[in-house]
Amino acid sequence: MQQKHNSLGLMSGTSGDGVDASIIVSNGVDTYESIKDQFYEYDNEIYDKFHILKEKINNPNDLKVFEKELRDLERIITIFHAKVINDLIQKNNFSLIGFHGQTIYHNAKNKISYQLGDAKLLFQLTKKKIVFNFRKNDILNGGEGAPLTPLFHKLLSLKKNFELPVCILNIGGISNITIISNEAIYENFFSKDIGPGNCLIDTWIRKNSNKKFDKDGLLASSGKKNEIILEQAQELYANRINKEKISLDVNDFDISFARGLSLEDGASTITEFSANIIGDSLKESFKKFNFNIKEILLCGGGRKNKFLIDKIKKYFSKDIKLRLIDEYKIDGDFIESQAFAFLAIRSLKKLPLSFPNTTNCKKPCSGGELIES
Repeated sequence: MQQKHNSLGLMSGTSGDGVDASIIVSNGVDTYESIKDQFYEYDNEIYDKFHILKEKINNPNDLKVFEKELRDLERIITIFHAKVINDLIQKNNFSLIGFHGQTIYHNAKNKISYQLGDAKLLFQLTKKKIVFNFRKNDILNGGEGAPLTPLFHKLLSLKKNFELPVCILNIGGISNITIISNEAIYENFFSKDIGPGNCLIDTWIRKNSNKKFDKDGLLASSGKKNEIILEQAQELYANRINKEKISLDVNDFDISFARGLSLEDGASTITEFSANIIGDSLKESFKKFNFNIKEILLCGGGRKNKFLIDKIKKYFSKDIKLRLIDEYKIDGDFIESQAFAFLAIRSLKKLPLSFPNTTNCKKPCSGGELIES
């Protein structure tokens, strides 16, 4: 029997608004129990510093140019994570931590996936086993370093009895999908990033108002899309290079096409643009692999944007239902943090985290680095 571990997963998504923390119990293979989920919001200083610095990092050379700023912010973010851990320690039991860190730059072509987070400092501050640097080994073995959650999606599908085949659509800063066709643990599932999720909408709102995101899509629903601008943006995207990328970064998109629009009209146009990419990509993926999908299960913060979800729904007939994954008694806000708690256990056991059909790595690939002393 495989040994079970109480593991804490810490995930800071591309929205850069805080840390999702999840404690699970699992053997890293086929058992899973959720113990605790909690969100810790960044203060305005960390939030502002992260987004200002992220906009400056557009190529590998920028990582050198802004090295001091990156190190300073990394220390602040690491200390924040330590406070999260020490808060959770008070009432919870866990012996292992999956520390994803805060992604500042991801470029699989250049074999770079850069997460802010000092694992050695975090260990010094918490005295807990830390697994970090989850993406490095996958990239070194020909993969794109993302998405890394599909194997956990597979476990959820088995434990929660999803109707197969199923598509899990995670709408975070970037949107990604996992398509699961049958119950074989390490086989017959496929994953990729499919386009923007919240990143363009959030950036537009942040730059044009005092808000951080468009709650429930209310701003977009009160505006009017600009048909000409939307059509031009879609044409530019359709003619982009590197169409076959499996993993994406927010730097792969920008909102310059909406310049000059009102807050509401810009939100409406950008949301429609994002929904169109997601809808087209989903239909293309289903057609390519001839999957007879009956359900698309929604997770991530973007599932709460009703305007965005309504626009995506228009791409599908009534035969395909879009449902919140929460209907299966899974909190759709914490799937990625739970996933990294799970992946930390697998890393400890030297088990594969990624597969050729999830990241394009050459063969099933283990990953993560451990600090325990």
